Amino acid sequence: QVQVVESGGGVVQPGGSLRLSCAASGISLTIPAMGWYRLRPGGQRELVVGIRMADHWRKYSDSAEGRFTITRDGAKNTVYLQMNRLKPENTAVYLCKATLRQRDNDWGQGTQVTVSS
Repeated sequence: QVQVVESGGGVVQPGGSLRLSCAASGISLTIPAMGWYRLRPGGQRELVVGIRMADHWRKYSDSAEGRFTITRDGAKNTVYLQMNRLKPENTAVYLCKATLRQRDNDWGQGTQVTVSS
């Protein structure tokens, strides 16, 4: 079982920045893909951005592109989400997903991002 743990959330003013981290452990091989999602009010998980670990290919949602940046390290199964120019509507629980293969996903518990004045 892969363990996925997010960190870096917090409270920030509109226009501010946060950097989220996601570390996947419990497996020695490189995880093929990871991503960040946000929890919608109805409980749905909505993609923010995903990354393919081997070649750094990324897929951003329309709302994230231009303000958010996903990166991965070169030594371990860890990804980061740099969140800039945050807006109140970005307030949400952000979840990290590790994808071992198609339809085989492990999720973290999430980290809270709150954007308010």
